[in-house]
Amino acid sequence: MHLGNVHMLSLLWLVPVIVMLFAWAAHRRKRALTHFIEAGLLDRVGISISHAGRRWKAALIVLGFVFIVLALARPAWNPRPRTVQRRGRDIVFILDVSRSMLAEDLAPNRFQRAKLAINDMVERLEGDRVALVVFAGTAVLKCPLTLDYGFFNLMLDDVDVLSVSRGGTMMGDAVRRALDDAFDDQEKKYKDIILITDGEDHDSFPVEAAEEAGKRGVRIIAIGLGDESQGKRIPVTDERGNRAFLTYRGREVWSKLDAATLRKMVNATPGGKYLNVATGTIDLGDVYMKLIAGEEKREIESKTIKLYEEKFQIFAFLAMLLLAVEVFVDERKKVAR
Repeated sequence: MHLGNVHMLSLLWLVPVIVMLFAWAAHRRKRALTHFIEAGLLDRVGISISHAGRRWKAALIVLGFVFIVLALARPAWNPRPRTVQRRGRDIVFILDVSRSMLAEDLAPNRFQRAKLAINDMVERLEGDRVALVVFAGTAVLKCPLTLDYGFFNLMLDDVDVLSVSRGGTMMGDAVRRALDDAFDDQEKKYKDIILITDGEDHDSFPVEAAEEAGKRGVRIIAIGLGDESQGKRIPVTDERGNRAFLTYRGREVWSKLDAATLRKMVNATPGGKYLNVATGTIDLGDVYMKLIAGEEKREIESKTIKLYEEKFQIFAFLAMLLLAVEVFVDERKKVAR
């Protein structure tokens, strides 16, 4: 026998409690009868009560409760083997965590909008493995390929602009880190990189890194965030909590979206796509359904499980039957006239 919800059996500890309640009620009735005796009513009450009937009613209620608990535990038997296959693609999110992502040309800022977009996509996944690489002046693998979306979300929630200690923007290094540490080399397909960034790069040769990705059969889908024309200042907060803007050599830094570099990168990979969000909105869940969900997938996991025939209906029926019988059990003695 297999129990689908074995924790429900913990409710059986209520059985002795119910029995004690019935015993307590009987004791209370006995004490009440003592007062009736003093009032001269013993003969009248004693001939009208069926103690055996009350015990039967109590037993039926207790047994009915036991069968209800057994039904809730979902007993099952007659196992039958079944092979389950999980198919999907390998998706590595590369998230820019450089300080330029704090620019507020998207609300509340580029970085927070990027995290929200990733969450939207993960909610729509259909069996794909996901990984997370973050980058600024260097790249870090925060989450390896996994089917555990809960764990992935925990790693994503933990990411902020301080996740990479070294400043700068090395987009090419992030792509290379994904290729070397996140993906395996088993097959040259079924692999996607979702690159979310404002496109700024500090001489890390991102196009060459994308070309290497293309040679390995990895497709890049780039999401460009930020204003492409004028750009936006980067807010910072000092030790006293005062808000200011990032400066370099005495001048405020304005961050622009570098769409040209991102377009070159996606064009270097098979089927690559560039999505120019700029200062608008994007639903990565829809992007997944349109660009990834319908693509060719590989078998990620295959295992044989045992499927049991659930029989909780039997115990539920017995419980209802016992409780129905209890209604018809009479607590009064039949007195011959």
